[in-house]
Amino acid sequence: MKPLEGLIVLEFCQFLAGPSAGLKLADLGARVIKIERPIKGEACRQLSIKDLFVDESSLLFHTINRNKESFAADLKNPEDLILVKKLIAKADIMTHNFRPGVMDKIGLTFEDALTINPKIIYGTITGYGEKGPWAKKPGQDLLLQSLSGLSWLSGRKSQEPVPFGLAVADLMCGNHFVQGILTALLKRAKTGKGVQVEVSLLESVLDIQFESITSFLNDGGQLPERGDVKGSAHAFLSAPYGVYQTQDGYISLAMGDLLFIGNLLGINLEKYADKHQWFASRDEIRELLTAKLITHKSDYWLSILQSKGVWCGKVLNYNDLDSQAFVKDLQLKQTVKNSAGETLVTTRSPIQLDGAILASSKAAPKVGEDNLQIHEQFLNN
Repeated sequence: MKPLEGLIVLEFCQFLAGPSAGLKLADLGARVIKIERPIKGEACRQLSIKDLFVDESSLLFHTINRNKESFAADLKNPEDLILVKKLIAKADIMTHNFRPGVMDKIGLTFEDALTINPKIIYGTITGYGEKGPWAKKPGQDLLLQSLSGLSWLSGRKSQEPVPFGLAVADLMCGNHFVQGILTALLKRAKTGKGVQVEVSLLESVLDIQFESITSFLNDGGQLPERGDVKGSAHAFLSAPYGVYQTQDGYISLAMGDLLFIGNLLGINLEKYADKHQWFASRDEIRELLTAKLITHKSDYWLSILQSKGVWCGKVLNYNDLDSQAFVKDLQLKQTVKNSAGETLVTTRSPIQLDGAILASSKAAPKVGEDNLQIHEQFLNN
């Protein structure tokens, strides 16, 4: 039995942050019911990655919404709203990421939900909080990466701002949202009362930068200074930290004693015996390391470095990754199937409980696919 089995989650969320939290709750055993508009469904169904679609919904939607059910309802239709309120009365958790003020107009604020279900856990995701001049501005991942300073931490100095190739603000906000909901479940167990959980994309993307922001706040306001050598990997860490080209690929060098690594590679780095130089002269040092490492293949260098305990490894692309033994050994992939029998291969939850993997075989639902079942179970009385 999964730990959240028996809990019902009503998900009014769209796109990535909120639905990614719903995915994690579903993997932990909760029954997650997406409340979607009829016919078109949630907006993410039409937001594609590389124009990839499965059964008329985007592959992106499928990656985020497996293991859920779909209940189609028009929240502007009084009859549908009555049905939704009946579901709220029987739910444990409801989540939404509508703009501030939308739920007021519908009549589904936290206070409204409490009158329907005094024990409801009510979760809200906003872009920038519920109040203030930013409250109704669009909360989108790239905009948050740009606003928060995050885009100045990756890439090389000469590239100027570099956004991440992942929706990191959305995904981390989803993780924080799950933490808040699990905490609220514990609080409700102690008090027997409903709990409101609020998370914003802005606060989440600032929280994941706590190391760099704390450095800025306590170092005289010094801005992050990225290296400008190919493979520079961190604005705050000294050489040798970074990625280096070899004769047949790339390897990464993490933190370590620079002089010790230099001796192993056959490079005289005594000029940098003062550890303060490892940061101040990191571009110069990385160029020396690059010139040496490109003379042999990756396996040659790794055999030397790893045998002496140096933290290093190959830089893999997805093809390389997929061929690694640990992908099969750890069962990192799973196959899910939709109601039409079509299958998709995707990743699984990274959590294991008592040695058991939290796998699921149910693909994302079609719009309103579960209306009949939900009516019969919850609404026909």
